[in-house]
Amino acid sequence: MTSTTPPAARCPRAILLPLGALATGFGLAGAATAQATAPAPAETVMPVIRASASAEPSAKDNVQATTTRIGKAQQELRDVPQSVTVVTERLINDRNLDTLKDALRNTAGISFLAAEGGEEDIRLRGFSLQSTGDIFVDGLRDPAFYDRDSFNWDRLEVLRGSASMLFGRGSTGGAANQVSKLPRTVTAQELELTVGSGSYRRLTGDFNLRTGDNAALRVNAMATRADNHGETIDKKGIAPAFRSGIGTAHEFLASAYWLENRNNIHYGIPWLTPATGSTDRVLVPIDAKNFYGMASDQNDGSVKLGTFGYTHRFADRSEWRTVLRLGRYERDLRASAIRFAAANLQPGGQAVTLATLSPSTVLTRGTQLKVQDLDTRFLQSDYSTRFNGLGGRHEVQAGVDAGHEDFNNYGLTLPAGSTLAKPTTRIGAPDDGARIDESLRIRSVNRTFDARSMGVYAQDLLQVAPAWKLLAGLRWDRFEGKYRNINIPAAANNVCAVPVAASISRNDSLFSHRLGVLYQPTAFSSFHASYGTSFNTAGDAYQYDAGNAQVDPESSRNFEIGAKLDLADGNLSTRVAVFHSTKVNERNRDAETVNACNYVLSGQRHAAGIELDVAGRITPAWEMFVSLSFIPDAEVDAASAAAPAGETVGARPGLTPRFSGTLWTTYQLSQKFRIGAGINARSSDAPQGITSFKAPSYVTGDLMAEYAWDGIALKANLSNVTDKLYADGLYRGHYIPGKPRTLQVTATYKF
Repeated sequence: MTSTTPPAARCPRAILLPLGALATGFGLAGAATAQATAPAPAETVMPVIRASASAEPSAKDNVQATTTRIGKAQQELRDVPQSVTVVTERLINDRNLDTLKDALRNTAGISFLAAEGGEEDIRLRGFSLQSTGDIFVDGLRDPAFYDRDSFNWDRLEVLRGSASMLFGRGSTGGAANQVSKLPRTVTAQELELTVGSGSYRRLTGDFNLRTGDNAALRVNAMATRADNHGETIDKKGIAPAFRSGIGTAHEFLASAYWLENRNNIHYGIPWLTPATGSTDRVLVPIDAKNFYGMASDQNDGSVKLGTFGYTHRFADRSEWRTVLRLGRYERDLRASAIRFAAANLQPGGQAVTLATLSPSTVLTRGTQLKVQDLDTRFLQSDYSTRFNGLGGRHEVQAGVDAGHEDFNNYGLTLPAGSTLAKPTTRIGAPDDGARIDESLRIRSVNRTFDARSMGVYAQDLLQVAPAWKLLAGLRWDRFEGKYRNINIPAAANNVCAVPVAASISRNDSLFSHRLGVLYQPTAFSSFHASYGTSFNTAGDAYQYDAGNAQVDPESSRNFEIGAKLDLADGNLSTRVAVFHSTKVNERNRDAETVNACNYVLSGQRHAAGIELDVAGRITPAWEMFVSLSFIPDAEVDAASAAAPAGETVGARPGLTPRFSGTLWTTYQLSQKFRIGAGINARSSDAPQGITSFKAPSYVTGDLMAEYAWDGIALKANLSNVTDKLYADGLYRGHYIPGKPRTLQVTATYKF
C-alpha cells in the first residue's frame, strides 16, 4: 500500500470540450445523476487511479477490501477522506446474504422503516437512504422499489455521510453501491445449491469463459423458491456480460441484467398495548415465522437493464470512461395491513392487551396497493488523470452525467357491483391460505412524473507534501420534474392536492461541495478530516403537491474526522471515524400562516457519533469482520409547530439507534474444515415520529461450518440460533419481525 509517484507526463488534457459535447448531445432529457462504471479488473495492465504496491485481496476469498470504485474511479480506500464499509463476496457467501437488506444488516448504523409500500426505506446514521436516490449499480443510479438480489454482486460498498458532490441529489445519509461481477480472462465455473428452513431452495451459477487474449464472457444466473411459512419467495434472474480489450487502450463492455420477483409480502405485525390506557407498546409474543397475510397477496416486480461501456486508456495513465444504461422497472404490490380488530369483535368484547391476547384474538386484513413502472436512461462520462505541477502531484477526476426517469403510477379499481372483502383471521391461525381474486382489479394510470437531470463535477486530490494530501471537489446539478395528476380526486382535507387533469412542475439548480485533508505518515496509516454537502429535491419520490413544488431543496452537511490503520502487515484493516451530520433546512408545513399548504425550510436535525470497522486476517487461519456504530447525540434542533408528533424540538429522531453493530469471524481448523460465528445487535429504537415507546434492543447469534475438498464445498448456516423475537423494521402502526431461527445447507461445485 505504498504510494508511488508516476512520471510527470503532461498537464491534464482539455477535457471539458469532449465531456460537454456528450452532455449537450444527450441533453437535459438524459439520465439522473449517475456514477462511474464497474471496478477495474484484476488483470488490468494499465492502472488508472490506483497507486499501490500491494495487490487487492480477492473479494471472493477475503472479507478485507483495500480499493473502491464508489468515488467515481478506482481508488485506494486510504485515499477516500470519508467512511466506506465494503461487504465483500466472501462475507456475502459466508453468511448467505441474498438481498440488499440482508447485506446492509451486516453493516453498522443501519435501520429500516417498515414503510407503507413495503419499499426499501433505509436509514443510515439516522438519515434516509432512499431507493429512488441513494442506491446504485456500478455507480449508476438504481432508482426503483424492488427486492434487490446479490447473485451478480462482486461486493456492496456503503459510503457514509453527505455525497451529493459524487452522486447529485439525495445522499444525505450516504450511498450504497452494488458492484457487479465482470468477465475475467480466465475460464472458471461455479454452481451452488442451498436448501433450508421454510422449504427454501436456491440455485446459482457463475460461468466465466475466456474468449480471447483480452476478451471474456460471464453469465451469472439465479433461481430461488421458498414456502417461507406463507410469505412465499419465487424469483429468478440472469446477468450476462461481455468484455473485450480488457486491460488495453480500448476496452468495451456490454451487459444485461434481468430479475423477476413473484413473492408474497410480510406487511407487518401491529404493536401491542401492554395494558388498558397505556401509551407504551410491545411486541406481540408470537413466533416470528407467523404470517397473517393472504395467499393471494403479492409483491411482484421485475427489472431489466442494458449497459454499454467504453474505456479509453491513454499512454500517460489517464482514462476516459463512458457508460450508457437503459432500464425498465415494474412493480405490482397487493398487501394486507394486519391490525387488531375492534373490541366488539374480540373474544369477550375486550380490547386487545397483553393480558387479553390469546390464540382466539381476531386480526383484520387491510388493503394496500402499489402498482408502478419506471423507464430510465442514464449516461455517465468520467475522465481521470494524474500529473505533477501547480504545487504538487494531482489526481484529477471530472465528468458529466445526465438522466431521464419516466414514472407511471397506477390506480386499481373494481368493476361496478364487485367487492373484494378480506376475511379476518386469528392469532392462533397463521398462514390460513385465505385468498381473494386480485385479477378483478382494473389497472389504469392515475399519475405520472417526468424527471430530467444533469450534473457536472470536478475533483482534485493534491499531494502537497510526502505525507499530506488535500481534496477539493465541486459539482453543479440541474433537476427538472413535472408531475401530472390524471385522475386522483383530492381528499376533503388535502388543501395541497393538485387538481385532476392538471400538471405542476419545478426545476432546481445548485452546487455541492466536498473538502478533505489526508495525513499519511506510513503506508499502513491514513488520517483524514472532511466536509461535504448534500441536497434533496421535493421530487425525489416522483410526486409534487401544490406546496412542496414551491419550496427549494433541503440540504445537509457532514463533518468527519477519522483514521484507517492497517495491521498484521496489511492483512487487517481498521477504520474509525467521528462524525457530525446535520440536515440544515428540513421541509415543514408552516402552521403560522393561514394557508396550511405553505411549506417552509424551517426544520433542522443532527446526529453525531463514532464508527468502527475491522476487516481482514488476524492470522492466516483467523479472519474477522466487525462494523460498529455508536450515536449518543441525535436531536431535532428546529421544527415547525405543524411538525408531526414526536418530531418536536429536543426529541431524538426515530430510526436512530444509539448502538448497532455486527461481528463475523471464521477459523480454518484444517486444510478442509472451517468454522464461523457472528452476532448482530441493536439498542432500543423508536419508529419515526414516536417518543412514547421503543422497540426493545436485541442480540442475535449465527453459526457456520464448512468442509471443502477438490472443488467441492459443503456449508451449514444456523442463523438466529436462540430464535430471538425482535423488530427489524419499524413503523408507527406496525413492525416487521426479524428472521426466526433458520438452518441452511449449501453445496458448491467449482470446475
